[in-house]
Order: sequence, then structure tokens, then C-alpha cells
Amino acid sequence: MAEFWAEWGNLAYLAAAVWAFFEGETFVLAASAIGATMGLVDPWILMGSVWIGSYLGDQTWFYLGRRYGPAMLRRIPGSRPRVEKANALLERYGTLFILSFRFLYGIRNIASVVCGLAGYNWARFALLNFIAAGVWAGSFVAAGWFLGAWLGVERLFWSIAGIAGLALIFFIIRHRRDRARNRAAQGAAPG
Repeated sequence: MAEFWAEWGNLAYLAAAVWAFFEGETFVLAASAIGATMGLVDPWILMGSVWIGSYLGDQTWFYLGRRYGPAMLRRIPGSRPRVEKANALLERYGTLFILSFRFLYGIRNIASVVCGLAGYNWARFALLNFIAAGVWAGSFVAAGWFLGAWLGVERLFWSIAGIAGLALIFFIIRHRRDRARNRAAQGAAPG
């Protein structure tokens, strides 16, 4: 990550914005930690970049959900359970859901689509999304900066590698468990 920032210079902030458009937590944490340990990243510019990228990403997904949502649901049948879960949260919590969905694993990318599908007021969504994107950007930049300063370069690398390894193991186990459940459900279904 340090080499990336050193080579790309200010264009790295644009890359951070693009990354945040789609997802970005890991990238933001790593970039801000590198900034704290090596001084290559300005945390304020990074925060502004990922704030804008995250905001624009979710605004785009909101628009796509509003415009093409029902057709997308028919084309991607596996998304229905996540959409239903996000819709239930939106109905129950409304504003709080929009302010917090970035922090809910597995829902962020679909939540904006669901808000669009549900016909949520676009101006209200835009305002709440802007606030939420700022909270998300500030919290992840601050967390990465704190971890980088606390751990230092060497321990930071091994910590990130360990967390990535644990996440990989978690996803492999979860994928296998879900496949086994699907097979069991198919076998138990009346035929």
C-alpha cells in the first residue's frame, strides 16, 4: 500500500474515491494506517475522497434501484433474501437504517437499491446518505489512523495479514455451510 501511495501520489486519493464507490473499508483502513505510520497519506484528503466516493456510489445504487429495481430482482434471484432483509430493516428503522447500513456487513451494497425500490424520497435519502457517508469516512479513517499509530509498520502488516486470513477462513466455512444447507433443503423438498 505504501508503494502504491508513493507511486500514484495525489491520484491515489482518486483511486480511494473509486474504491469507496463500490465498497472500501479495508482500503480506507490500510491507507489511513499507512498515513499514520509513514506520513504518505493526508487523512483529511483521504476522508474527503472516500466520503465523496461512498456518497456517489450509494446515490448511484439508489437511482438504479428506483429505475431498474424490479427487473434487477428478476434477473438476480439470489439477491431476494438480502433485499427482503434490508427492506425489513428500512421499514422498521427508516432514518436510522439509512444512517447505519454502511456498517452492516452484507447489506451495504443492496441497501441503497432497496431504498430506491421502496420509493424512498430521493431528497431525504440524498441528505441522510451524505451525512452517513461522512460518518463512515471519518470513522474508518480515524480507526485506521489510530491502529497505524498504535501498532507501527511491522505489527500493522502482520495484523492486517492475520485479519485477512481469518476473514478468508470465515468465508470459506460459511460458503461450505450454505452449500450443505442448500443441498439438504433440496434433498428434503418433496419431489
